[in-house]
Amino acid sequence: MLNPTRVFQIILLCIIPLSAISCRSGQYKQASQYIFVTKVIDGDTFWGNDAGLDEVRVRLLGIDAPESRKSEHKEVGYYGKESEEYLKALLSHKKVRLEYDVDKYDQFGRTLAYVFLEDGTFVNAELLKQGYARVMTFPPNVKYADEFIRLQRKARRSKVGMWAQDVN
Repeated sequence: MLNPTRVFQIILLCIIPLSAISCRSGQYKQASQYIFVTKVIDGDTFWGNDAGLDEVRVRLLGIDAPESRKSEHKEVGYYGKESEEYLKALLSHKKVRLEYDVDKYDQFGRTLAYVFLEDGTFVNAELLKQGYARVMTFPPNVKYADEFIRLQRKARRSKVGMWAQDVN
């Protein structure tokens, strides 16, 4: 018969390695999460509600859309308003799936994510493909970097969206 203390030690030896696999930088890393989009802020940022109805501010990973409004640090960028309108058309009042990379949050507390519509459309990639954003990756969040670079090159060659004019 096994000693209860020994059983407890065996259980701990099984649980500790599993918890280490699930944690990065002390935070639990979920593979994905669904939220309902409530407001698009600009061409690469939006607000949504998670299942608990908590507000979540999401920044699309791996891309950068031109600024759509002037702030104290930035001017409105070429094709910024168009990028915002395109993202609104894609996301407004829809349920989306968030997929995370290594870092789940940025220095401003925004959730960093790759975003997918319920029909499987990869929103980050779609913005690049249609010329509404450019590639912007920061290691270690580079899961789709090669695909993003390929899509941007194709959009530039095809002169779609922001690439239609030679102002960039």
